[in-house]
Amino acid sequence: MLVAGFPAGAWGTNCYLVAPAAGEECVIIDPGHQAAPGVEEAVAKHRLKPVAVILTHGHIDHVASVVPVCGAHDVPAWIHPADRYMMSDPEKAMGMSIGQPLMGELTVGEPDDVHELSDGSTLNLAGLEFGVAHAPGHTKGSVTFRMPEQADVPPVLFSGDLLFAGSIGRTDLPGGDPEEILSSLARVCLPLEDETVVLAGHGPQTTIGQERATNPFLRQVAAAGPGGGAGGAAPRRGL
Repeated sequence: MLVAGFPAGAWGTNCYLVAPAAGEECVIIDPGHQAAPGVEEAVAKHRLKPVAVILTHGHIDHVASVVPVCGAHDVPAWIHPADRYMMSDPEKAMGMSIGQPLMGELTVGEPDDVHELSDGSTLNLAGLEFGVAHAPGHTKGSVTFRMPEQADVPPVLFSGDLLFAGSIGRTDLPGGDPEEILSSLARVCLPLEDETVVLAGHGPQTTIGQERATNPFLRQVAAAGPGGGAGGAAPRRGL
């Protein structure tokens, strides 16, 4: 399996291209602010053919390049219905008034073809399988994508802004909820195998085992469950 990832834009949001191998079809995950050039570079370098864009949530740092990327390759985008409005109204998602400047000129709006994600569904795209888990808390429509173990490749979780190396996503923007994010961590992340590779929306890759042992938030929900409260949350980068 090929995973080509790079941090893009002012928020350093990780964009991923996933394919069975070089020279094959691929799925693009979270093409955010200024991600389009990096997407085209990876497509050319690995001789890939994009077939879909899938989104972990609707914040502008994860979706700002959806329209140009989908348009360039004539592919659909997939997003949870609770976050779909954010593609066209990023200011509302950030608690800003319409008309306030937002990182200069950005291409906002929906691509021509949008599909909605649902909890527990499976996407079969580019010869790959992505299990969808609704994981609210950072936003109401946050999801994760899990790829099962295959051959010598361990399972992979694209966690978006739910789980980071050493921390979790912020909950202070519209739609965020500290209790919900802890519940999502307990329901979505804790049951996974320790060897599961976590590819997050920001920062370096990690594993569920590493986070189970060292992440204070995952340790909190493991010990006390989601009712334990958010404590002194100190989220990582991004929105």
